[in-house]
Amino acid sequence: MSPESPESPESPDGPVDTRPDLLYTEEEDALRAAVRDLLDDHCDAAGVIVRTESDAPHDLELWKALSSDMGLAGLLVPEARGGQGATHREAAVVLEELGRAVAPVPYLTSAVVATEALLACGGVEDLLAELASGRTIGALAVALNTAPGGPYKVVRQENGTLHGELTAIADAAVADVLLVPADDGGLYAVDASAATVIPRVSLDLTRPLAKVVLHGAQGRRLGDAEPAVRRALRAGAGLLASEQLGLAEWALTETVRYLKERRQFNRPVGGFQALKHRLAQLWLELVSLRAAARNAADALATGSDDTDVAVAVAQAYAAPVAVHAAEEALQLHGGIGMTWEHPVHLYLKRAKADAIAYGTAGGHRAALAELVDLPAP
Repeated sequence: MSPESPESPESPDGPVDTRPDLLYTEEEDALRAAVRDLLDDHCDAAGVIVRTESDAPHDLELWKALSSDMGLAGLLVPEARGGQGATHREAAVVLEELGRAVAPVPYLTSAVVATEALLACGGVEDLLAELASGRTIGALAVALNTAPGGPYKVVRQENGTLHGELTAIADAAVADVLLVPADDGGLYAVDASAATVIPRVSLDLTRPLAKVVLHGAQGRRLGDAEPAVRRALRAGAGLLASEQLGLAEWALTETVRYLKERRQFNRPVGGFQALKHRLAQLWLELVSLRAAARNAADALATGSDDTDVAVAVAQAYAAPVAVHAAEEALQLHGGIGMTWEHPVHLYLKRAKADAIAYGTAGGHRAALAELVDLPAP
């Protein structure tokens, strides 16, 4: 394209490159190193497995270290509203590392989804500051499998109180405040102690689901539910791709390491050509996933007009790659991969659960087709 082309904006110094920079900045690399060090010290695989067997799978001490000590719960909240004033790019880096560790903390649900819902409302500075500090954990009371722009269940608002049941609410068991959409079109903040939260056995034991029952609960109206939920789910879907990227990178890294150590016929298993081909294919998929996840995070951070497209592309691609990476890790670890003591099952379950979180890959492909005006055959 020539510099004179109307699609190529110019500056006094020449054409302006409007393409997003998807490379990690020095600050993002430093943030990654800090989060990884913390997780290495406080989120070992054996400890996570033990937690999944208990009645308290969430690691609230780790959450305190991430949110209060490091200030990561407020990355998406402007400084003027009590947060760190960072962007979705930094939050994406944190989620990559949390995905790599399968950390049982409510970062995605509270620091991203619930926070984005509040950012769409006015006059909620007090609640935003609480979530940004990490002292309060929030959960959007919309089923985890709800796609951005998709239908969701609401409760009945009657004489100033809320009545109804909401299912498949992620991390509701540790939430202090629930953001509940009601049939009058409002989004309400409900103290979790005023609701009955019933844990449900979920495939991913590191991100538990629960049913929320409201029977005459008092709620504070925050604003209109539809734009708040849509914004929250779009950010959740876009940044979930970064968590899936971290998960897939762990699976590939650990599998390569194991195959270099495991020996058969007096040679490393990783030296066999058939396994090299499988790992090379997986690496190529991860490279593409990284580009898609970074593009979604950058689009959310900059408020790009193509944000919906970037999020749909990222989620249409991320789920199959993350599941494939986890499945390859389990299979190529052989017998040890089938044991409860090895953490690969945590990654496969998280990958499978993430594959339907905030919409399925097929649903996002259909949404993408509409966004780019590509009719189905």
